[in-house]
Amino acid sequence: MTTMIQTLGVSGTRFIPAAFVAVLGVTLITLTGHVQAAALHDAAHDVRHATGFPCH
Repeated sequence: MTTMIQTLGVSGTRFIPAAFVAVLGVTLITLTGHVQAAALHDAAHDVRHATGFPCH
């Protein structure tokens, strides 16, 4: 009896995370490029307060 083992190549296992990160990066850049500067500043300010990081 013969057993066949199928393996994924290293390039196949690294493609999906790399593609996900690329799409996430493009999405973040696109969204932040279209939001007003004041809203982006306020969001960053709120995150600093929520994490306990002093900003004043």
